[in-house]
Amino acid sequence: MQASEFRAQPGTLYIVATPIGNLRDITLRALDILKTVDLVAAEDTRVSGGLLSAYGISAKLFACHEHNERTAAAALVDQLRQGRSVALVSDAGTPGISDPGAVVVRAVREAGLTVVPLPGASAAATALSAAGLAEGRWLFHGFLPHKAGERRRVLATLAGLPQGLLFYESPHRILDTVADLATALGGERRLFIARELTKRFEEFHDCALAEALDWLQGDDNRQRGEFVLIVSGCPAETDAGLEEARRVLEILIEDLPASQAARLAARITGTKKNALYDFAQQLKSDRPE
Repeated sequence: MQASEFRAQPGTLYIVATPIGNLRDITLRALDILKTVDLVAAEDTRVSGGLLSAYGISAKLFACHEHNERTAAAALVDQLRQGRSVALVSDAGTPGISDPGAVVVRAVREAGLTVVPLPGASAAATALSAAGLAEGRWLFHGFLPHKAGERRRVLATLAGLPQGLLFYESPHRILDTVADLATALGGERRLFIARELTKRFEEFHDCALAEALDWLQGDDNRQRGEFVLIVSGCPAETDAGLEEARRVLEILIEDLPASQAARLAARITGTKKNALYDFAQQLKSDRPE
């Protein structure tokens, strides 16, 4: 496709990815659209105003953040119906990915209006490209719950997944989150830490989960900035180990409920309980009444 300037079209919502740190990472197409839209809906008008100013763009800004997104969505739909063009931006990266934006996009689509995404910066994609994740499969989770108990419960549901797990975290909770990751997922798993992506003090570190807390505490500077954490997936049980666990389970299931049998078989053989519970349920259902 020939490179030429794009102009915003009437009645169209543009989802515009913005830099996650380095301002030079914005795309030419994003600049074209930001220059020509009637309205820029921004998560924080001060942050977006700084970006626009850096490129000499004078645009009308409209606040659209997590606390007003539903009312803002209705207002933006009305603007689009009147034939105005709107660019939707978050403070950094792509709107709707761990940032406000999804509610607006859904409302605009349900109104039968045009939505045009402009690809660009994403902290998840940036970190993954530097991690060299061998599995080639990953699950994006974004931010974990702030409260410790809820965070640990969520991690327990993710522990048995074979995919790499990708999380976002802030400097205020990084130590607690890494400690919980090691406890819930096992210290032998690999953790790739990406900090301050595309910024002056960008840093990467790859280590076992059991070693990550010591590394972070070894230098206070390592606890600063925004983080992307990528944890390797749950290792597959060896065929021999799983067969032995199933043999033990078949004995225990004669006299115990499925959940208790699975828990004891896991303790005896070292196999993950989640890998045995479904099999225990199947054994129970296959048994004659």
